[in-house]
Amino acid sequence: MHTKTPFKPKVNLISLGCSKNTVDSEKILGQLNYHGVSATYQGQEDDYNTVIINTCGFIENAKQESIDAILAYADAKNKGEIEKLYVAGCLSERYRHELEAEIKEVDAFFGTYDLPLLLEKFNIDYREELIGERTLSTDTHYSYLKISDGCNRKCTFCSIPKFKGLHKSRTIESLVEEATFLAKKGTKELMLIAQELTYYGLDIYKKRALKELIDKLSEIEEIKWIRLHYAYPAQFPESLIEIIRDNPKVCKYLDIPLQHASDKVLKDMKRNIDQKTTRNLIAKLREEIPNIAIRTTMLTGFPTETGDDFQDLISFVEDMKFDRLGVFAYSHEDGTEAFKYEDIWSQDEKNRRVNELMEVQGRISYTLNQEKIGKTFKVLIDRIEGKEFVGRTEFDSPEVDNEVRFTSEKALKPGDFCHVEILDAFEFDLIGREI
Repeated sequence: MHTKTPFKPKVNLISLGCSKNTVDSEKILGQLNYHGVSATYQGQEDDYNTVIINTCGFIENAKQESIDAILAYADAKNKGEIEKLYVAGCLSERYRHELEAEIKEVDAFFGTYDLPLLLEKFNIDYREELIGERTLSTDTHYSYLKISDGCNRKCTFCSIPKFKGLHKSRTIESLVEEATFLAKKGTKELMLIAQELTYYGLDIYKKRALKELIDKLSEIEEIKWIRLHYAYPAQFPESLIEIIRDNPKVCKYLDIPLQHASDKVLKDMKRNIDQKTTRNLIAKLREEIPNIAIRTTMLTGFPTETGDDFQDLISFVEDMKFDRLGVFAYSHEDGTEAFKYEDIWSQDEKNRRVNELMEVQGRISYTLNQEKIGKTFKVLIDRIEGKEFVGRTEFDSPEVDNEVRFTSEKALKPGDFCHVEILDAFEFDLIGREI
């Protein structure tokens, strides 16, 4: 008599979208691995029988990437290459009913806060006490720490509040516990991320509590750098300037998405700020923190953005000379307030504006990097490529900013700090030698 072998899941987790999604994926892996389920992060081998896709649903390109991934693994399931397919995350939260109707191969869809329900599919009870114990997907010397989720802002182009809900801060105690766990795993650089960093604490402490949080995180000896991402520019808190200026562990770096510079477009976007106020804020940041690196993001091709508005944006970027800048083409998203406008600009025109703005920034980046030649910077090593070490200064975040490529006679490894003299510079790379 033959007995059927019980299905034993081997999971490949595919994580799409932003760094906040990466954190969520690491927490899924942490829960699975703790309970003895074999689970890998974006594994390259074909030795898995179950796939979890943590999707992104923010803009059209991200949605399409998620849908393409779902369809690819649905096809793999039809061919018998995998047995189970689960879909989680933002796209699933936003379009669950439509996806259920269209893609029958998926065994179950889960929203952004449905981790306990997902774990039930593996006969696992969700363990609240494990929420800070993540299986890291990045090199362990740097990690993201998601301090809140959701957003209370009402930007007309953004769909995130529709499926993420209102701003929800995590407690200082839980974040310190998670950061301590990460430090024991080897994390030296902690990147604080949130949809709206400056809002932290207002919901649970009835006051902005970012300073209190960072003060506590700074007490963790192994953490050497703390980096701040996604600060909303309107009603910018003075205390944040003091944090960056006065705390030696906080990188002199700020990611502050401005989105636009035209007063009319900013109003239509409901950004609650105008160009003059923005210029004054940037000036104050640079006056109070003379060596600060400011990263920003711009959005072009908005339905009410005229050619003159775009030129206003170009002039603003040329004047401000941001250290780092990213540009997105507007995505016409149903469920957003901007969806009421006619999406008048073709994708080709949107892309043209993106490219023109990035060409402007490329020239600015080249000039700023040329000024670094002959100077010495503290560098955190990210990886080794052949005989070359690749790392970053405190003025650069991984994957999106400058890299420093250098040589050394020492036996250095990822996660080590060293000092590098810059010998040459390009638009987005610095070349040097360790001293």
